[in-house]
Amino acid sequence: MGLIEELLARAASWVWGPPLVFLVTASGLFFFCFSRLLPFRHFFFAIQVLTGRHDKAGAPGMIGHFQALSVALAATIGMGNISGVAIAIKMGGPGVVFWMWVSAILGMATKYFTCSLAVMFRGRDSEGELQGGPMYVIREALGPRWRPLAIWFCVACMAGCLPVFNANQLTQAVSDIALVPAGIADSFVTNAIIGIVLTGLTAAVVFGGLTRISYATTLLVPAMVVIYVAAVVGIMFLNASQVPHYIGLIISDAFSASFYSGEAAFGSAVGGLILLGVRRAAFSNEAGLGTAAMAHGAAKTSEPVHEGLVAMLGPVIDTLVICTMTALAILMTGVWQSSDATGVSLTANAFEAAYPGFGGYILLLCILFFGISSLFSYSYYGAKSFAFLFGVKRVPIYTSVYVTTIFLGAVTSVGIILNFIDLSFALMAVPTLVSAIILSPKVVRHTRAYFRRERVSSVEPAD
Repeated sequence: MGLIEELLARAASWVWGPPLVFLVTASGLFFFCFSRLLPFRHFFFAIQVLTGRHDKAGAPGMIGHFQALSVALAATIGMGNISGVAIAIKMGGPGVVFWMWVSAILGMATKYFTCSLAVMFRGRDSEGELQGGPMYVIREALGPRWRPLAIWFCVACMAGCLPVFNANQLTQAVSDIALVPAGIADSFVTNAIIGIVLTGLTAAVVFGGLTRISYATTLLVPAMVVIYVAAVVGIMFLNASQVPHYIGLIISDAFSASFYSGEAAFGSAVGGLILLGVRRAAFSNEAGLGTAAMAHGAAKTSEPVHEGLVAMLGPVIDTLVICTMTALAILMTGVWQSSDATGVSLTANAFEAAYPGFGGYILLLCILFFGISSLFSYSYYGAKSFAFLFGVKRVPIYTSVYVTTIFLGAVTSVGIILNFIDLSFALMAVPTLVSAIILSPKVVRHTRAYFRRERVSSVEPAD
């Protein structure tokens, strides 16, 4: 391990230590309990809102509810669900999935609060356009004294949303699944060529702004979820007798950490397993990090409750469904114990074991959908943060840097990249969660008033 990689690994481990994990989990538990499960009781109403049933013409915003969720999911349903889950299982064993579930359930409450605030306290950018996100929430609701917290978030977001991890894992997938079996050696040249192609494809979309990004993700997200879910359901069908065993192993190993190979935390291996699960879940569904709030803050609605409910669906789709399916595919095929591979290569081995001869290509298709859509969404988040600090007119500067780092990610060590992203994500969580906790009474009062006014969720609300 090189010096830079070692320093980043230590920094990421220190930041993602017990204090931050406590902040993320305690915040989710606080939101979960403080709301008295009110958002959860209206889960099906959230689906109605998502379909546009309660939309009102002329509502402020830039994109629809489904487009906002698609942009958010395009970022979260990415390499973290395929590569991140594989890395987590390789390090922690089956039990890590349970703690990802717990983190996702708490993350639903966190997303409800942070994304409701993103609509409640939208602000104007330098061009006068209405925008949402943690930096605008901090500026509009907490005032000028809290501006350093908004700057903190934006700087961390611009770094954390760089596409280096997705580009790296996309390159590895194309090389391992398609090129190497065809006799084309994995080399700097081939990785560079893949990086150039990804750079050009991403540039063609992201320079078109939110409208083009939302249109592209609205097309890609449903397709990629259907293909991936169908493929993993097939693996589960082929190994149906093992499903109960591995579900049970996920639960039992969560409290024994029998397969955990990392460092202990909170005085035990189980503590280390919890840390790993929360860290990987945060990378997967981004609850509490603030990125999704930027997408949902752009939704066409004047009702914060609506967008909070729609945002709450994100961790369900991302972690409870997609990540669980990835985990079961890896566990049921046995590659988590029989293979030395990790990351996307381990998941590819699982698909190939289930579908000999073509399983890897099914996964490669899903990876291309997942990874490319993530490249589009992350550019939007980083650009919004850059615009908040330096103005909308200078955004092309950030976008140019963004597409350039795709090439760097394609030819750089995954260890350096993963720790760099983890470190940046951790720094994003602090201002997002601190501001959300401070403003949480406003969300609860508004939520209770909304449902009291509407009486029951089946009554047609005014958007």
